[in-house]
This record gives sequence, structure tokens and C-alpha cells, in this order.
Amino acid sequence: MMSYMKRDSRLSGVLHVLLHMAAAETPMTSEVLARAMDTNPVVIRRILAGLREQGYVRSGKGHGGGWVLACDLKKVSLRDIWSALGSPPLLAIGNRTETPGCLVEQAVNRALGKSFADAEARLLAQLGKVSLATLVADLKPSMAAHHKETL
Repeated sequence: MMSYMKRDSRLSGVLHVLLHMAAAETPMTSEVLARAMDTNPVVIRRILAGLREQGYVRSGKGHGGGWVLACDLKKVSLRDIWSALGSPPLLAIGNRTETPGCLVEQAVNRALGKSFADAEARLLAQLGKVSLATLVADLKPSMAAHHKETL
């Protein structure tokens, strides 16, 4: 079955940006991060402004300015970042609600609703177990190998 629904990739995108920032030794501008993400710098600034409000990043203006991480990567989980994004929906499927008085629709929604809630709870629990430091540690060997190949 082919699905044409666009998936919400904000969490993946933000994690991508944060890993670039973690690998950088100096602040990164919105323009540099936007090129890495193949997007517009305004999108990066909007996303990072929300993370700044949560204390995960900070920004500096002027020469040498840009975005830097402002948190202990060991203490920030993927669930924390998901929450900072406004807790976007985790599942792309949901219940039908066109005929709420229909007994069949009610029975289906009860069964699916419990399954959806269980799946979301398990996914959130898993996201809570993975820290940003875990992602950085997973990335380091690949980055080192890539750096050797480009020399």
C-alpha cells in the first residue's frame, strides 16, 4: 500500500541540527545550519528560538555569533526535544470521527484508541531513554571515518 501523507519530520530535523551544533567547535549561523538541512535560515531560526526558550540552545549576534548548545547533552533526551517542539503527533494514523453516533465507529475507535495510546506510550518511553549524548557518541566513529576518507 502506498501512502501519500507527508510525515512530520520536525523531530528528526531538529536532532540533525543539534548534532551539527554538537560537532562544531564554534557557533553556527542559521545560514550554515540551513545549508546542512537544505532549508531556509528563517526555518532554522524559528525552530531554534523555541529550543532557546527551553534553555537547550543560545545564540549570539555579531561577528563570531551564531547558535550553540546550552545544555548538558547527557541530561537531555529525545523526548525532551520532542516536548520542546510542542509535542507533535507521533502517529500519522488516527480514528475516524465522521459519524460519532455510529456504534460500529465507536467500537472500532475504542479498539484503535487503546492501541494508539499504547504505541505512543512505548515510543515516548523509548525516546526518554535516548540522550543527545548517546546520539553524539553514535555519530563520532562515523564522523572520524568520514574525516579520514576526505583527507
